[in-house]
Amino acid sequence: MKVFGKLYYVLLAVIFLGLFFILENAAIVSVIYPFSFAMLFALVWANQKWYIVCPMHFAAAVIVDHSLAGIISALVVNVCLIVPYLAHYFSKKNMKCWEMALFAVLSQIGKIGFAAASGGNGLYFALASALIGGVLTLGFIKLFEAIFVRGFAYHLSATELIAGGILLVGIASGLTPLGIGNFSFLKLIASFLLLAITYCTKNYYSVFVAAIFGLGSLLHGLNPVYFAPILLWSLAISPFKSYRKYFSAVALVLSELLIGFYFKLYYSFTWISILPTIISAAVFVVIPDKLYASVKSIFDLKSDRAAIKNVVNQNRETLHRRLLTLSDVFGEMNTVFRGLVKNNLSEEEVRKLLRDEIISRNCESCPNRARCHRTRQADTLKVLDEVVAIAFEKGKVTLLDMPTYLSSNCERLNGIIASVATLTRQYKSYSNMLSNIDMSKLLIADQLKGISSVMKSLSKDVDTEIAFDGKREQKIVDELMFNDIVCIDAVVYEKNTHAIEVVLVVRSADAEQIKIPNIVGKICKCKMTACDKFASSKPGYVTMVLKTSPKFDCALAIASATKSGSNMSGDAHSAMRLDGDRFMFALCDGMGSGTNAEKTSETAMSLIENFYKAGFDSDIVLSSVNKLLTLQKEERFSALDVCVLDLKSGLGDFIKMGSPCSFVLSKNQCSKVDSGALPLGIVDSVSPVTKKKVIDEGDLILMFTDGISDAFATDGDIEDFIKESYSLNPQNVADKLLQQALSNSNGKAMDDMTVLAIKVFNN
Repeated sequence: MKVFGKLYYVLLAVIFLGLFFILENAAIVSVIYPFSFAMLFALVWANQKWYIVCPMHFAAAVIVDHSLAGIISALVVNVCLIVPYLAHYFSKKNMKCWEMALFAVLSQIGKIGFAAASGGNGLYFALASALIGGVLTLGFIKLFEAIFVRGFAYHLSATELIAGGILLVGIASGLTPLGIGNFSFLKLIASFLLLAITYCTKNYYSVFVAAIFGLGSLLHGLNPVYFAPILLWSLAISPFKSYRKYFSAVALVLSELLIGFYFKLYYSFTWISILPTIISAAVFVVIPDKLYASVKSIFDLKSDRAAIKNVVNQNRETLHRRLLTLSDVFGEMNTVFRGLVKNNLSEEEVRKLLRDEIISRNCESCPNRARCHRTRQADTLKVLDEVVAIAFEKGKVTLLDMPTYLSSNCERLNGIIASVATLTRQYKSYSNMLSNIDMSKLLIADQLKGISSVMKSLSKDVDTEIAFDGKREQKIVDELMFNDIVCIDAVVYEKNTHAIEVVLVVRSADAEQIKIPNIVGKICKCKMTACDKFASSKPGYVTMVLKTSPKFDCALAIASATKSGSNMSGDAHSAMRLDGDRFMFALCDGMGSGTNAEKTSETAMSLIENFYKAGFDSDIVLSSVNKLLTLQKEERFSALDVCVLDLKSGLGDFIKMGSPCSFVLSKNQCSKVDSGALPLGIVDSVSPVTKKKVIDEGDLILMFTDGISDAFATDGDIEDFIKESYSLNPQNVADKLLQQALSNSNGKAMDDMTVLAIKVFNN
């Protein structure tokens, strides 16, 4: 591995030496040389090792110009790069790209000085080289940062493509004067590149590259001699891409023969002049197809995205069917569990059974049985029914509860009293057990029904086919790159005409930039919000999910006080974003104050939060929580106040169980949401008070526990105070309402007090 690493760096050094040598010869109209030093500074910026690239640049510069002025100028360039770079490195201060470009301009001070000393127009050319090189440094930084940081596998932005084109222009310009007699290195390199690019990519890519190489040759000395031939090569070899690769090689050589001998586009053309194209054609044919396949995989990396998107939609359809089937299964299980519920006997039937059991235990062996149950049967049964009724009402019977008829005629009165007490107690215990079993079955049935409903809802969500937008995807990547945010992939899809979601894979260092939603929103023509972020499969990158922002957003303010003398509040609150751009706000007031009340309210609130997170409907949530609280051995009640706000439509669902009224305050009016229903945990079935209300921009929703409402004489007093306390800041309103409630109670909190103030604003 160590030997391989050394060979890699040796090969890298040779490549850099060759590139710098070519670019040292690259010129604009043979007098302006901005390419070589611009590439040097850009490479160091892109984390290429300075102790490799700097010596290679110096060596190439000296080879091209080994005069004293050339050596000193090359040395100045390297010093102006190494010194600032090391200074920033050891001070652990990041260098900005514009600073690197500035140092690149300053690195030409040596050439400028020698040009000034020589006189003539050389000074102007040196200044032009410095300024143009500074601009090229910025472009090359973008290009090399994309190549060495992201790799070749990802699409280049427009800026990076322009910078790459300029670099190719420079390489073509540098190759133009290089050759041995009529053997041109420009023709050698250009012809091979055109063959390889045509074979591995789309045809028009080779035409672009041919035009760039021709432009570079033209730019070097304003000589168009190579411009037309290189373009004709690309046109000649393009039709043979689909055939065997040697057809393209033969087409290249034949086109060169026609250009040289028949059309005579060159100033001079001999058999040596055709050697570059013959050599490049031969090398192109000899290189194994496996190597070209590797190059193709780079350019075709994203060509399968259409297939991937089709697979996504196909998987969504499969998931839709499976979820729908599972929904039906859980729906059937809900029906089965509800059928297992065994309702208790009616009270009349139970009384008859208890009466018969009392007779069986006490009257079977009594010597007066015939008198009581034959002669006076109607009176006896009536009296025993009265005794059982008293036992049901009081839970027990005593001698004082016995009717006169029974106490004066029955010899086994004490036995009857004992039997009534025992049977009543046993029945109540049995009845409670049956009731709990039935309630547990109903609770399970509710959960099965809720799961069925959630799965059916999920199946609807994935039922619609996703429409992907490839044009916007590329625009987003390009725009983010332009803003120095490295994005290696983007997926844009529309759920419907009003909902767009964008998934980005960005560099971890860029994930926190607040301008990402603004850039994406500008391209998607709607406001976007970052809603999720998680690690990407590619190390060093993060996957971000953005979606269309809802019409509204909200801000929450809380004000609370614990009951005087209590160490813990029995009030609990929750504010939670739900799926579908909904927000849930909830207040739960446990019975009393202190630890037990706090535990009750926290339990109820935790259950409510988890049920809503899972996507259960409000009816199932409240029914399930109520049953769970009812099943507890201790009687624990909780007043509940819930508001579920749809941020897209502005529709608010208010759900109340034993909680005070709520208010919706706007600049013009104040409307009340009435209270009602019993708290959670009192009775088996729930009948919450529900109300829908349209919430608009600037509205303020106020929810509070009974510690606040009891401090005011009437709801009208609360409404009047709220109107007077209107403020754009919800925290001010919440604080004022709490302080007024405390003031009404002489500064003493008679109960736990909590206020939630929700400000709704346009997003």
